Amino acid sequence: MTPADTEAPQAEPDPLTLLAGRTGFAFPDRALALAALTHKSYVNEHREEGLSDNERLEFLGDAVLDLAVSQLLMARFPQAREGELSKIRAALVDEPALARQGRALGLGPLLRLGRGEVLTGGREKASLLADALEAVIAVMYLGGGMEPVLHFLSEALAEAFASASAGTLDRDYKTQLQEAAQSRLRAAPRYRVVAQTGPDHEKVFEVELELRGEIMGRGSGRSKKDAEQVAARQALELLVGRGPDALAGPLATPPPLPAVTPALGAISVVTPAGLAAAQAPEVAGEPVALAPAALAAGLPPALVVGTDESPPAPREKPRRKAPARRRPAPRERGAAKGKGKGKAKAKDRRGAASQRR
Repeated sequence: MTPADTEAPQAEPDPLTLLAGRTGFAFPDRALALAALTHKSYVNEHREEGLSDNERLEFLGDAVLDLAVSQLLMARFPQAREGELSKIRAALVDEPALARQGRALGLGPLLRLGRGEVLTGGREKASLLADALEAVIAVMYLGGGMEPVLHFLSEALAEAFASASAGTLDRDYKTQLQEAAQSRLRAAPRYRVVAQTGPDHEKVFEVELELRGEIMGRGSGRSKKDAEQVAARQALELLVGRGPDALAGPLATPPPLPAVTPALGAISVVTPAGLAAAQAPEVAGEPVALAPAALAAGLPPALVVGTDESPPAPREKPRRKAPARRRPAPRERGAAKGKGKGKAKAKDRRGAASQRR
């Protein structure tokens, strides 16, 4: 047997040793530190060992994290108002932000998960990584008080604090790139999945980002959204690094106006270069004629010249005549006269009777 055959297999590195090196904190209570890395699915599969999961530690770590981040924000932003501080803190301690810190700390491979969680990509789940980070912070607090927690967070959140100072903390890379591309280039980025690798439960997506026909970024992740964020960050750094040169290009000149349909007559469309000429009283020595059909379609008069359709003369509205007064018919006139005579006779009879009295 050779010496190589007699060598014992190398043991896996101790997760707490790795965690201590990454956090800068030596965990005095080993059992408590292991509980911070233990998911309830692992406990369910090892009931006979009497293990504890990290849910109670997560509860404590959530409160400690809020307090520690609030203290750091008060020190770093002395002029900020309460509403601004609350908004920054909410962006620092939400689940996506904590999951990013957990990935940066390498917590995924250190987690103790059940077989089902491992097969479904539990080591990359944002909720599991965020919960584990809060549990680790709770163990640090229980073992050394607030000082090691503040020291760890001041280093782990240094980039986030810088983003908060720049006002970009609450916007992801895709949003920032969208705004920068629209304001600088008048264009929108396009994302395209170019590759998918791995089994269904551990699939990795590779996304390519194109901006104005140029590949500006390429990223990979466990989901399309994560891959797009990586690609957007690359493109944003490249776009910002170019500075004013990124403004040059064909899109700096607006495209020519579209041709007008034949139904509007023989109309010439003026491009931006000749717009001033179309606004003058004469074009090439000829008066500008406006097409009524084109004007009805909503085209500006300054863009319609050289038409062979003459404008029709304005039509006057006919004046209304006052309605004629209706004359009564002969029968009506006779009836009216008879009615008047009857009234006169009755009056004469009343006068004769009064005289007799």
